[in-house]
Amino acid sequence: MAKSVMSFTKLALKNLFTKPATTSYPFVAREYPERTRGHVEINKDECILCGMCMRSCPPGAITVSRPDLKWSINRFDCVQCGYCVEKCPKKCLSIIPGYQEPMGEKSIEEVDVPEPPKPAPKPAAPAAPQAPSTEA
Repeated sequence: MAKSVMSFTKLALKNLFTKPATTSYPFVAREYPERTRGHVEINKDECILCGMCMRSCPPGAITVSRPDLKWSINRFDCVQCGYCVEKCPKKCLSIIPGYQEPMGEKSIEEVDVPEPPKPAPKPAAPAAPQAPSTEA
């Protein structure tokens, strides 16, 4: 009995003078380890609405609508695999470490993408100079 009391006292004193194993979450931001999946974010100013992200998304969580100039993602369907980020030719998609804010109901997040600038018309090629004629 005395041995069990002594081991308990030793454990209690150790716990009293060491840092807690838990983090004080709301006050200290969590640091996510490398290669942790996160959530997909878009830089709408660089997006050209090509649809490569939509075609490469395995669960079909991303929708691109060129006529409406909209890019949308269903966060509940997204599995954070990162294929859309890899396939984007303009690199306007990125995975941000951390988790999405909890939502009470399913919703689709829509982003209005500004219309991509139209390419400037090419200037007309200058006319080729004519060789002098040698008719006599």
